[in-house]
Amino acid sequence: MQVIVEPDDGIAPLFKAIKRAKKSLDIVIFRFDLPEIEDALAAAVERGVAVRALIAHTNRGGEKKLRKLESRLLKCGATLSRTADDMVRYHGKVIIVDNKKAFVLGFNFTNLDIKKSRSLGLITVNPKIVSALSKLIDADHNRVPPIITSERLVVSPENARAQLSKFIKGARRELLIYDSGLSDDRIIGILMRRAAAGVKVKILGSLEQKWKDTGFKVKSLRGLRLHVRAIVRDRKAAFVGSQSMRKLELDKRREVGMITKDRRAVSKIAQVFEADWKA
Repeated sequence: MQVIVEPDDGIAPLFKAIKRAKKSLDIVIFRFDLPEIEDALAAAVERGVAVRALIAHTNRGGEKKLRKLESRLLKCGATLSRTADDMVRYHGKVIIVDNKKAFVLGFNFTNLDIKKSRSLGLITVNPKIVSALSKLIDADHNRVPPIITSERLVVSPENARAQLSKFIKGARRELLIYDSGLSDDRIIGILMRRAAAGVKVKILGSLEQKWKDTGFKVKSLRGLRLHVRAIVRDRKAAFVGSQSMRKLELDKRREVGMITKDRRAVSKIAQVFEADWKA
């Protein structure tokens, strides 16, 4: 398991993966304005890679850009699908290369998210997780209900609430949370019970105003825009994904995240959090 830290790592991890694709490449897009990545996708098609893009049916303020992107990708020979309109948003950000390596990202494919925002992504070569992500993408391409086959995947609205609730309940000492929109009453209730049991809860981002007296330690991120949802539990496990702990994002939107217990990955995320906290 590897961690992408933005803006430190830039587009290099994504660009290299696309450039090295040999047989197939799946990409799920919510926002996109990176010509370097678009050119890399076109070059992949030219060398015989089966490039398949799943593009959100809408996003606020950028729908025209998505439709233009669709047209350009179709012209270069990519296979294209538009997400269904049965959910408020399709907000996940995923890349799968050659069905062997998968990227689950907290950031969009935009300059704002990659160059000016604190965000994170996870890269895995775990066959079970990669396969489960591929099945999810297949289902969304075909507009059929997905079946989540890995407990490491956190997918809204299918299992996100249950998975994140279980993840938080497992904390014994500490929870480090990146979240710019923490407002779900049931999740906050679980956090309060963990805090009452002695778990230290630190939040970088924002907490709904009505919960300001919960006793959690809350700070705003300074110096960078915050565009990631992540939780580090007891320095032993971490979640990174696209969903804030808000009712809408847990229950009404397609969001994708991943849980890792890889020591180096968890340690890296905790180190970044602590540096941001001190800053």
